Amino acid sequence: MHPPGADTVLVRHGDLNTKSTTVKRYMLRILVENLEAALEDRSVSGEVDRRWHRPLITTDEADTAEAVEAAATTFGVVSASAAVTLPPERDEIYDVLEETAREHYDGGSFAVDARRADKRLPYTSEDLAREGGTVIWEAVEDEFEPEVDLDDPDLTFGVEIRDEEAFVYLDSVSGPGGLPLGSQEPMVTLVSGGIDSPVAAYEIMKRGSPIIPIYVDLGDYGGIDHEARAMETVRSLSRYAPDFDMRVYRVPGGDVVSKLVERMEEGRMLSLRRFFYRVAEETATRTGASGIVTGEAIGQKSSQTAQNLGVTSRVTDLPIHRPLLTWDKQDIVAKAREIGTYTDSTIDAGCNRVAPDRAETNAQLEPLLAAEPDDLLERATTAATDAELIEP
Repeated sequence: MHPPGADTVLVRHGDLNTKSTTVKRYMLRILVENLEAALEDRSVSGEVDRRWHRPLITTDEADTAEAVEAAATTFGVVSASAAVTLPPERDEIYDVLEETAREHYDGGSFAVDARRADKRLPYTSEDLAREGGTVIWEAVEDEFEPEVDLDDPDLTFGVEIRDEEAFVYLDSVSGPGGLPLGSQEPMVTLVSGGIDSPVAAYEIMKRGSPIIPIYVDLGDYGGIDHEARAMETVRSLSRYAPDFDMRVYRVPGGDVVSKLVERMEEGRMLSLRRFFYRVAEETATRTGASGIVTGEAIGQKSSQTAQNLGVTSRVTDLPIHRPLLTWDKQDIVAKAREIGTYTDSTIDAGCNRVAPDRAETNAQLEPLLAAEPDDLLERATTAATDAELIEP
């Protein structure tokens, strides 16, 4: 919902405002580039104006809803609003509020949220809110009895004044927040196609790091469906990064999985994780990535107890980032639904056949090394070298 004649999208950022001037300028440039890419990816007409406090997207009224949606899926954006741009004159602002009220206010409570950045103007934010509220009330009182609720209104009329311009808006659509994608170094990300790993990847992207996805082909223990769901989740993530390379490193791992199943019972999943981590480390070295991302959470699976995570992590010198480390499963599922990766992650792929009947929950490194194949890490290096770069 937007005011009649909306021609601008107000883009609000959050963490950028905590940065030094130099860093903020750098990140703002990246944010603008990402906004432009998001508009182009959706074939939405619009020009992005790099304002210091509020980047603006100038567009046609017909495209404002799609422009808001594009902004609200861009990392670094806290919220976006379709707005009417006008001079910061009280009478003109009140005219737009009146027209907007007649168009959209048809009952319930309302409030005016007015913000004035330029303190030199001959009126205050309180003046705008009070007088604007009166204008709205008088515009609709012949139709119904309006109600003011400053705490929890059904409809909020927003007025924001910046840089010798005023903006009137209604909705504020929440964005992901975080930092602009590309403002941090890339990370290699292990994607299995399950519920957790795409959410972990999203959370790392939200903090500004592009991802380099790695999918380990489990051979007979994975199959077409296992790979298909992994690729589909990466495809879903790529919608949040239209200007970034989201090709997947598909690593052959079937022989290693078969050997682990044949040779090991307890500790099998831990050795498999060590294999995955070494594959990720080798890939990171070749691609210039600065860390490894997984969807692990403490205690979610037997292989993810605090003790087991400590043992398996020692296979690599790179930091292993676990954005979901303390998340409850229901929160991960909720986020997967929100970002659009849940449905594809729940396709039954049969990969649970890898898990042994008896799980190790309190592993020690030396016994694990004695039980696993001597050439496990060498096989990981070879597998990473043999990886195929494919489109998701």
